[in-house]
Amino acid sequence: MRRSHPLTAARGAVLAGLVAASIVLLPGTPPVQAAPKAPDRVSDCALRGTTGWTDEGHTTDSSVFQRPTGTKKVAMIFVDFPDAPATESPADDAAQITPGADWVRNASYGKTRLAISQHQRWVRMPHNSTDYGFERGLTHETHEAYIKDAVRAADPDVDFSAYDMVYVVATKNAKAISFTPTYIYDPGTEGVVADGNRLKWAVTFGQDMWHWGPKLVGHETAHTFGLPDLYAFDGTDAHRHVGGWDVMGLISGAGPQYFAWHSWKLGWTADRQVVCRASKGSTTVHLKAVESGGGKKMAVVRTSPTTAYVVESRRKVQADTGLCATGALVYKVDSSVETGKGPIRVMDAEPDATPASGCRPLDDAPYGAGESFTDSAAGVTIKVLSSDAGGDTVRVTKS
Repeated sequence: MRRSHPLTAARGAVLAGLVAASIVLLPGTPPVQAAPKAPDRVSDCALRGTTGWTDEGHTTDSSVFQRPTGTKKVAMIFVDFPDAPATESPADDAAQITPGADWVRNASYGKTRLAISQHQRWVRMPHNSTDYGFERGLTHETHEAYIKDAVRAADPDVDFSAYDMVYVVATKNAKAISFTPTYIYDPGTEGVVADGNRLKWAVTFGQDMWHWGPKLVGHETAHTFGLPDLYAFDGTDAHRHVGGWDVMGLISGAGPQYFAWHSWKLGWTADRQVVCRASKGSTTVHLKAVESGGGKKMAVVRTSPTTAYVVESRRKVQADTGLCATGALVYKVDSSVETGKGPIRVMDAEPDATPASGCRPLDDAPYGAGESFTDSAAGVTIKVLSSDAGGDTVRVTKS
């Protein structure tokens, strides 16, 4: 969801929803193929963040954001309101989102586990649902006040000292709690404190959870890890930058795994699984699909201190839609671009009318064998060499 943080200029706003390739720099005339060269140090392709908040920079401020690996203990509490008393069971609401914990575990290759403790009783909020100002532009202070009321209402029955973060789930009857923003503590303020524990991270689930379902957990919780929104905050096409290729974009997309870049940033993909091309040269590597563990996961061509092209392999078919995410996905990362303004942009290939998988390709199709991408201005070309059932062999070149 759309977010901004009180530490930035937008202080008042709250955090709001592969086949082989080669990269070469082209001058004005066709270049001579660059000779194979050993990859650069992986650290040479780690970009620095410059926005002061959630961005694609490799280093995340652990004094503000939650560490993304290990077990996160989450208290799930259920709230209703004087003007919107619950008529459903808390278990009904929980069932809509708690499978998201399994989704996060799988997407992180088991590196992150959400241990969600459900306190299945409705606690009554002190104010009507319409009094909490749940609109786009909801301020950090107003959002924090909502969380404080929820925590106080639940505190007699919940020991909050045992938890890292809180999920506040509003009854389905509270139509005014319309969307699901993420809360991150503003250092230097009182924040939300219960049972001697400062609760630095929370997600407050609203009506849109009934639309987005369990993967909303993956989207919102990743904001507490420092990931930005990849959908656009402006314009008529909110998903023009990455479509459904990452859960930080279109949550319900046909291929909503985290990008390999995000997996590397969060520590789920190790340095040894990344190939870096920061200097001139050419490197060939087989990329294993991001949906499976092990192997090389991405090749990065750095183009400036804050930009790079990334290629990764996708092998995902969504059976209920018949859409497929199969091939070499190419995208540009810019760590100087703020959340919601396109910090990652997928480079579209021409859709293949008869993909080998037999499924219909996504509109933003990945690249297939023999296809290539070129950014002549940046001096980068991406060419696909071959593919197999498990991934894609790619050659990355910078010249």
